[in-house]
Amino acid sequence: MKKIIVLNKKEGETPLEALEYFRKKNSLYFGVPMTYAGRLDPMASGILIILVGEETKNKEKYLALEKEYDFQVLFGFSTDTYDILGKVVSKNNLRHDVDRKKIESEIKNNLKTFLGEITQKYPIYSSKIVKGKPLFAYARSGEEVDIPERKVFIKKLSLEKIATINNEKLFKNIEKRIKKVKGDFRQDEILKIWEKKLLSSKNEKFYIANLKIKCSSGTYVRTIANSLGDNIGIPALAFSIKRTKIGKYLL
Repeated sequence: MKKIIVLNKKEGETPLEALEYFRKKNSLYFGVPMTYAGRLDPMASGILIILVGEETKNKEKYLALEKEYDFQVLFGFSTDTYDILGKVVSKNNLRHDVDRKKIESEIKNNLKTFLGEITQKYPIYSSKIVKGKPLFAYARSGEEVDIPERKVFIKKLSLEKIATINNEKLFKNIEKRIKKVKGDFRQDEILKIWEKKLLSSKNEKFYIANLKIKCSSGTYVRTIANSLGDNIGIPALAFSIKRTKIGKYLL
């Protein structure tokens, strides 16, 4: 029996679903204490460290490890979750008569502002506990809450490429991926909003930027995407997130 298991969490799964699926396929681990060190949102995929037996007592050591992600930022929309599994709260598309090199230059210049130690607010749709309840519980009930902040460190953040996608293909992409998610994440309501926002116009295109980040534990990549949009002055969200490395651990 291994003390440390490295799983590839699929998009649409929760970390607990990934852990339980592994346990179901490996009867040796039935009844054995197991936990994951560092959660991933349902729409995020990639490396998930599972600790087994006595190793679960060392969870904090693994939580503190540096992380690396490949992620995409969709420009033109922002949501209340900072990713596609959220209600669209703002739409304002980038003009396509603007030179792409200018857009790339503006993104690269803004990425520099995230390097080093920065202060991040927790996303309101997160599992951070405040006064005995996770933040997402406050968000769903509409109850006001002071959102805490934390210091994180961004070691590297780079733009790899920019591409475009038309509105119809974008909706089909989002619809297919959101339908992978089980449980109550407001999927039906969210998809209706995306459908209205994306299929109400014709021949509209949106920019998607591919980025890489190396960061400290506790960094919310979807918050980076949302903040990048705020800095540039255009709504933005995390279109996809894949965790590629935790400390020395790779897929």
